[in-house]
Amino acid sequence: MSGFDAWYNNDKTGAAAYPPSVMLKIILLGYAHGLISSRRIAKACENNILFMSVSGDIQPHYTSIAGFVAKMHEQIEPLFTQVLMICDEEGLIGRNMFAIDGCKLKSNASKDKFIGNEF
Repeated sequence: MSGFDAWYNNDKTGAAAYPPSVMLKIILLGYAHGLISSRRIAKACENNILFMSVSGDIQPHYTSIAGFVAKMHEQIEPLFTQVLMICDEEGLIGRNMFAIDGCKLKSNASKDKFIGNEF
């Protein structure tokens, strides 16, 4: 956490609005639930009781979340990998399939055919 604390306690540019420990918790929780969008994570902090409890009912704006990830991605990535390894050791991962790189894959679905259509 020292890399995160150094960013938070920067006297030259001022302190960040939210403690890095809280931001890290909600980001890792969001990633674990398949939320990779900062807007969706911010919305979850407003509406999802799990995110509310983990964040202490702090509701950061999506730009704060995105900025934190952009600035701290080198520190977040190995930490998230460690979390996944611990979950695997505890038998919490189903081993069917998961990805942590966020790459997009081609599919045969067309979003143009589904926009505006109601079921």
